[in-house]
Amino acid sequence: MSVDAVQKSNTYTYDDARWQAIVSRDPAADRQFYYGVRTTGVYCRNVCPSRQPARKNVRFFASSQAAEAAGFRACKRCRPNQDDGNAAAVAIERACRLIENSDRIPSQAELASAVGLSNSHFHRLFREQTGLTPRQYAAGLRDERLRDELSRKETVQEAMETAGFTASSRLYAATANALGMQPSRFRSGGAGETIRFAVGECWLGSILVAATSRGVCRITLGNEPEPLLKEFQQEFAAAELIGDDPEFEQTVAAVIRFIRTPAAGLDLPLDIRGTAFQLRVWQAVSAIPPGTTVSYTELAERLGCPDSARAVASAVGRNNLAVAIPCHRVIRRDGSLAGYRWGLERKAELLNREK
Repeated sequence: MSVDAVQKSNTYTYDDARWQAIVSRDPAADRQFYYGVRTTGVYCRNVCPSRQPARKNVRFFASSQAAEAAGFRACKRCRPNQDDGNAAAVAIERACRLIENSDRIPSQAELASAVGLSNSHFHRLFREQTGLTPRQYAAGLRDERLRDELSRKETVQEAMETAGFTASSRLYAATANALGMQPSRFRSGGAGETIRFAVGECWLGSILVAATSRGVCRITLGNEPEPLLKEFQQEFAAAELIGDDPEFEQTVAAVIRFIRTPAAGLDLPLDIRGTAFQLRVWQAVSAIPPGTTVSYTELAERLGCPDSARAVASAVGRNNLAVAIPCHRVIRRDGSLAGYRWGLERKAELLNREK
């Protein structure tokens, strides 16, 4: 057999294997080669979820640069011209947007197909990027939607359906941590709930401390007590709010002592309400020792999702327990201060005092 015949045979065998990788969308072959479709002028990765082309119209390339040099343009679905790291981030970002814009929780298989990844590869990348599974991420968004919709809709049923819950049993089972109470009570401003509270003064200014039967649910700081009290009363307008409770004053005193000497710790139960992702972030924040700081990026890395610093920062900003969950210890990567809901001056003072 001639050299030309051998080369032709080997090429055919290799291209045949490539074609099988396209047919099966084999993730092991991803970015090992690229293929162009003559009829569309587009080139793709073998895992692209687009409609499978006819074999006779396919041309193979060793690199995306070679495909573009031959006149093909990059597919907008599988993005073959993106580098691996950036492509992964783009794919997961797109999956997050699909989840956010869906009126139900998409299946993992649907999301993986939509972004051009295999099911298992998509699951691994999603956890690396966000620290959550796709279902956990979707459930967290659904809980946040529910909080918003409960204040807008006329009935709990309407709020439930708009938020994406398909059954009442799932609604009540899934929202205990996110709301801290039954949805009907949350919608009516905490009706039926008993919350003790007190407003005091500490070296950071005015402070409001509130607690349910589960533990301390609010520690907020401000320049004046009235705005703190007004915000709190609006959120729990229908709850039974009990002030001037001598026994609760001891809880307030313990919080103020903790603010003065954070290294001593706060030996009080906390009623922490949030989504699964928020709870993970707040747990990691609580592990930061007094006198030290971490960046949002470092915190994301500790959570196992190094590319989700923005989501981590958002969760940090939703903390309702000032100092008890020490979000003041999270700073920008360049060492500057940002994102403290109770004021950057207080953040700086807390860090200086702890050091």
